[in-house]
Amino acid sequence: MGKKHIAVAMGGYSSEFEISINSGKIVCDALDKEHYYVYPIHILEEGWYYVSENGSKHVVNRADFSFNNGTNTIKPDAVFNTIHGTPGEDGYLQAYWELLGIPHTSTDYYSAGLSFNKRDCLSVLKNFGVRAANSFYINDDSEINIEEIVKRTGLPCFVKPNRSGSSFGISKVNNMNEISPAIDKAFTEDSEIIIETALKGTEVSVGVYNNGDEIIALPVTEIVSENDFFDYEAKYLGKSQEITPARISEKETQMVQKEAIRIYKLLKMNGVTRSEFIIEKGQPFFLETNTNPGLSAESIIPKQVREAGMTLTDFFDILIKNVLK
Repeated sequence: MGKKHIAVAMGGYSSEFEISINSGKIVCDALDKEHYYVYPIHILEEGWYYVSENGSKHVVNRADFSFNNGTNTIKPDAVFNTIHGTPGEDGYLQAYWELLGIPHTSTDYYSAGLSFNKRDCLSVLKNFGVRAANSFYINDDSEINIEEIVKRTGLPCFVKPNRSGSSFGISKVNNMNEISPAIDKAFTEDSEIIIETALKGTEVSVGVYNNGDEIIALPVTEIVSENDFFDYEAKYLGKSQEITPARISEKETQMVQKEAIRIYKLLKMNGVTRSEFIIEKGQPFFLETNTNPGLSAESIIPKQVREAGMTLTDFFDILIKNVLK
């Protein structure tokens, strides 16, 4: 098979676009240049561009996702999707590429949309017996009854936007008078809010991917935040320790990997996902799943890949081969 043209999609329209650009750069650097021609594609609100090595921008034709590389018009053989948030993690771009018949490395549009909406995802998984925290939902036109909320979730609790990533807009609330400001903060990111009981236990993160028909869990990472929880500062500004492999028993490791694989199958995922759990009293409680997890140098998935004995080049090769027919 000749060299394939791979577009690496990065950026997006959410607060996470800079994080995504970092993920995209890592992927571009790591892809095997003997097998692939690699094109960084910036998908931003101001426009979609192929950005060449000398920094020149070439507009992407949205009718067929083609672009000029300076000499020829390129229609990619596949897209490596590294966009966190909208429109690359919530199903919009997946549906667009699927309509154009361009294979992409992320999960399909429906699984992406479902998992991006935390409360819809929890509603589906709870019916399959997946354990999760007690939760309370609010829309921006809802009457807010703080007593009702606390009756359901108890204190402390987390107030978070339903559809956002990288911990933007999240607060941990310890007493009743902190709830209203926390709700206002979450509404700056989304018109829907989810309030959940703060579970007490060990927070872990598990990558899962497919290699053809085989579904494999990566080593587990333990998250120890210096802040009150794993917020933006903890994630990106070094205010947390991420310990791979996690300091949990072999039994707990296998249990949480098995649950992560089960969720991957229940949600009919493809590509690499990362699910977060809190292990409380020996049981994994599901928090959320990310279908386009961070791939930048300090991100969790690259650490798990290395712990599993692979290079990022090997790993990304598996993800692309999965989708190239």
